[in-house]
Amino acid sequence: MSRRVVITGMGAVSPLGTGVDKLWEGVKENKIGYSFQDFFDPERTGIKIAGEVRDFDETKYYDEPRCFEKKEAKRMELFTKYALVAADEALKDAGTDFKDIDPYRAGVIVGSGIGGIDLTLSEHLKFLEKGPGRVSAFFIPSMIANMASGTISMKTQFLGANFDVSTACATATHSIGEAFRKIKDGYLDVALAGGTESTHNEFTFGSFANMKALTKSDDLEKASIPFDAERSGFVLSEGSGVLVLEEYEHAKARGAKIYAEIAGYGATCDGYHMTSPMPTGEAAGKGMMLAMEEAGLKPCDIDYINAHGTSTGLNDKYETAAIKVAFGEDAKNVKISSTKSMIGHLLGAAGAVEAIVCAKSIQEGLIHATVGLKTPDENCDLDYCANGNVQQEVRAALSNSLGFGGHNATLCFKKV
Repeated sequence: MSRRVVITGMGAVSPLGTGVDKLWEGVKENKIGYSFQDFFDPERTGIKIAGEVRDFDETKYYDEPRCFEKKEAKRMELFTKYALVAADEALKDAGTDFKDIDPYRAGVIVGSGIGGIDLTLSEHLKFLEKGPGRVSAFFIPSMIANMASGTISMKTQFLGANFDVSTACATATHSIGEAFRKIKDGYLDVALAGGTESTHNEFTFGSFANMKALTKSDDLEKASIPFDAERSGFVLSEGSGVLVLEEYEHAKARGAKIYAEIAGYGATCDGYHMTSPMPTGEAAGKGMMLAMEEAGLKPCDIDYINAHGTSTGLNDKYETAAIKVAFGEDAKNVKISSTKSMIGHLLGAAGAVEAIVCAKSIQEGLIHATVGLKTPDENCDLDYCANGNVQQEVRAALSNSLGFGGHNATLCFKKV
């Protein structure tokens, strides 16, 4: 059995604001969503800039049945709250609660790369100061990374396949890909899929800073500049993206608004290094090739690549190499840009927010710029839309995610 899978609803929480409209309007206007952080002393880590969701007001969601009550919110980690809000928006956008579908054929696959690290830190401090008897009974069920996916199921009564993919920065893209396959192969009819993350504490920032992964820039316009010769690391951000994936015939029968079709998914592993991508780009390139093959497309059919594009020295160079592996001579013709140039890196949520951007690009015929890209890098010599947004039909697009551990994932989207 092989069925078509389409996107019929989307929800987002990002540094550009809460909601898909704020995300997309900000992207179209090339707004920088990250800002100077004020939740810890920047002198201790050297990290001055972060991507915070500054407009998130949890009190607005206390009366939303698919979100959380005030009492629940007190024992719920922020990454789970973000996921619930994004999932609620996605279902409202889809215009149905899917009660016509057997609940065991409705699934949730929403991952998190890190989970509840804020609570881990606070409860560990309590353990050190007061002993194990004072550690909260809610600690484990609140911090585990699968709790966002599980809680969404409790709120929606989607009782089918439900699990947490955790592949670092590739988490959300793998989650969407696995949900796509569940529907395509006939195991589900609908799924909520994506990722969520909230890691805004000094401990996490310090750890990434010690790896030399984060930018120490104090200039917002030069903090996240993917593919630029002067790039200096990524901006660590938070948020969530959740998409409604639906079997095409069901969506068509109910007259659903369709953003795009997910037509292919490629997943590979570098098998090379804990943090560095494979220098040749072979494995990531193979992932792109597999996604295009499943979609029945060739490199010349792809109009746009939403790159992983982290603004780190190794990723951008090696992702460029991977695109050349996958596209050959067509690499110089495809438009490429990085959404992280505006919102930073949402880790386990990044791929979902970037999937939303791909779907909107297809819907509106707009490819956004890689904001801040000014100085060409000889190792990054493709078309990264450095000169602004590009208005053109987007018939098909790829979205790449490359995670620590060598995890590569690519989704292929098509216009319906």
